[in-house]
Amino acid sequence: MNSTKNKTVLKDAATVILIRPSKSGDWKIFLARRHQKQSFMAGAYVFPGGQLEETDNDPQLEYYIKTADVFDPCRLLQDSSLPSEKALGFFIAAIRETFEEAGILLGGKTTGNFVSFHDEKVLKRFNDYRRELNSSQITLAEIARKEEILFFPDNLIPYSHWITPDFEQKRFNTRFFLAKLPPNQTPVADAAELTESLWVTPQEALKMHSEQKIILMPPTLKTIEELSAFRNIDELFSAAKTKIIYPILPQLTGNSLKLPHDPEYSIDAYKRPVNLSEPSRILAENGVWKTAFYE
Repeated sequence: MNSTKNKTVLKDAATVILIRPSKSGDWKIFLARRHQKQSFMAGAYVFPGGQLEETDNDPQLEYYIKTADVFDPCRLLQDSSLPSEKALGFFIAAIRETFEEAGILLGGKTTGNFVSFHDEKVLKRFNDYRRELNSSQITLAEIARKEEILFFPDNLIPYSHWITPDFEQKRFNTRFFLAKLPPNQTPVADAAELTESLWVTPQEALKMHSEQKIILMPPTLKTIEELSAFRNIDELFSAAKTKIIYPILPQLTGNSLKLPHDPEYSIDAYKRPVNLSEPSRILAENGVWKTAFYE
């Protein structure tokens, strides 16, 4: 399909893969189910996320951010074409959406300690902020000022960059991030966009998907398959920090989505060197997406 046929505007978005260790010694990811009435990926299990908003580039936010001395959003996203303000906006959107959709806040005191929701009064206060943020009655900057906290964008590790194919009516230019679950915080899906949620190992998520107990869309499926290769969180985060990130625009051919490293992928602007060692296609079989190697 010619990528110029669909003139739908690409909306910038950010999504966060929340990760925590488990008592059994392995590690788990957080997935939440999109509402059945949503116009995009209804009923699918996804990572928390959403599109960038104007407030994510609020200049006031620079007073409420704590980062390492060398924090370069463009370099971390591996995209020198991005204006620095917009690059930072992806990190801020990731923080905001994770709070709005999962109730997890990547922020805290100037010492670097995360906000703790162990105290019921604090939890209630931040739940109120969450509802107000969802309804655009408050901004992240205002929350930070009220609570005297800072946000921690360098706790987000850029992982990948997916672009919705041009046959979809809603298209997103999405940056995926990794983040460890802060201590004394528990994710709870909002009742509007996300309904049910679960903590599962990547292997469990893939098994549930294959058994049609949950629905995983192509970017989520491919990401979870990649995550399943890592034995522990340290190994995963170490690899993520050196991972090459490039835009992935799947190309539809028949019932197959070709990825940029597939030998037959033909969108020049996104084509990558052929890599036969990893799945390069995502197929729909009996209503279930699955990855496949080039044959």
